[in-house]
Amino acid sequence: MLFRQLFDSTSSTYTYLLADSGEAVLIDPVKDKLDDYLQLLGDLQLRLVLALDTHTHADHITALGDLRDATGCRSGFGEQSASSCASFTFTEGERLPFGNKALVAWHTPGHTDDSYCFLLPAHDTQPARLFSGDTLLIRGSGRTDFQNGDARQQWASLQRLLSLPGDTDVWPAHDYKGWTCSSIAEEAAHNPRLQVAGADAYAALMASLNLPNPAMMDIAVPANRACGQD
Repeated sequence: MLFRQLFDSTSSTYTYLLADSGEAVLIDPVKDKLDDYLQLLGDLQLRLVLALDTHTHADHITALGDLRDATGCRSGFGEQSASSCASFTFTEGERLPFGNKALVAWHTPGHTDDSYCFLLPAHDTQPARLFSGDTLLIRGSGRTDFQNGDARQQWASLQRLLSLPGDTDVWPAHDYKGWTCSSIAEEAAHNPRLQVAGADAYAALMASLNLPNPAMMDIAVPANRACGQD
């Protein structure tokens, strides 16, 4: 299986390319990077079959619609997004196949109500890979103060992720320090957001952050509800 981690420095967004048997999927693609994705797909002789967003982003505009137009792929959001522009919406536990592999969609609300993670199960000697969106970041977690976010829901979602084997790779949708990958065991031991006593303490911690809104929020959210083509 082919795997690439791609980066948009403007929004500190990671996009993931996975491919098997010539079929590819892109997770959290950024509109401004469309030409790069198309070139890479061509260079590697891959056919894009799926373009997926982990949630409705507030800090960049998605490339889902443009990728569908350019490649004929299916574009997907979680069903809670109520997206009318996507090719399909996925639900809890749904398998999203590419080649002989498949991602499994996990609904992990809290950052937003439509937040999902994608799990690529372990295979042979390769541990499972978790594409954790903004639910679980490296030494952090996604904010919970807009887009129907809920800190207590996120705490429950994080506990679900922590039930995965410790060697599960964690590949987040963002990082602001230059870190690229972690593991469930590493985050359980060292992520300060996970060291609190429970849901109430976590909610209090998140309420104390007082973060400014993302600079592109008023533009990105409505644009992303239109698959990046509004």
